[in-house]
Amino acid sequence: MSGRVAGKVALVTGAARGQGRAHAIRLAEEGADVIALDADKQIEGMVYPTGTATELAETARLVEATDRRVVTGRVDVRDAAALKSVVDAAVTELGGLDIVVANAGIAGLPFEAHAIPDTVWQQMIDINLTGVWHTVKAGTPHLLAGGRGGSIVLISSAAGLRAYANIAHYVAAKHGVVGLMRTLAVELAPHGIRANSIHPTQVNTPMINNPKTYELFCPGVENPTVEDFLPVSQAMNALPTPWVEPVDVSNAVLFLASDEARFITGATLPVDAGCLVK
Repeated sequence: MSGRVAGKVALVTGAARGQGRAHAIRLAEEGADVIALDADKQIEGMVYPTGTATELAETARLVEATDRRVVTGRVDVRDAAALKSVVDAAVTELGGLDIVVANAGIAGLPFEAHAIPDTVWQQMIDINLTGVWHTVKAGTPHLLAGGRGGSIVLISSAAGLRAYANIAHYVAAKHGVVGLMRTLAVELAPHGIRANSIHPTQVNTPMINNPKTYELFCPGVENPTVEDFLPVSQAMNALPTPWVEPVDVSNAVLFLASDEARFITGATLPVDAGCLVK
């Protein structure tokens, strides 16, 4: 089967690398033109590198290699006005909008809930929850204006459906995404616009594959490596894998964006190797 989103336009945030790049490419492979956005700056406090303009340009090159159009934008999802401006211009250039993938997000350093610094809490909520809302707010008017329905896919986490110790700020934001998704599903259903969320386990991207994450998961191991991290990560999942690949999440995005999921809305779709049932 091919051309599953042919003739559609998709907005993807956090598209410079990792999951966002994979989503953009997978949608383009199945026929969508793409609006690819990323912040192009190192997000303060992150222990892993975040997306750059060079990486966003590479995403654009890879989309164009599928013979689809792409418009890129360098914008932080915390900046609602700038995000709206970039999305409005890109939609005008590409002639509409059908799919919104709110993917941009950050991980965070571990703290017990009562010890999370105010600035760390606020940054997490601002990017991982309010940034998702800003993305939906910028995209939804164009879905409505198109008059042909549409699909909103919010990238949450397994942590959006269960608790994990020492990351209350992340868990709270990702649970909040589910509430937002469910409300969107109710509000937008009369317009034929569907809203769903995806809940990955750990994904093989720089967000988890970095020395600081290895140290977090392997306490007591001096200078832990990925080989030390693998069995610990695998123990989180029911299936025998330490993580899923970005394209595994992208395949779920594609399904929810396509007409194959035309009657699926308000759903929380795990791509979690069974971590939620373990």
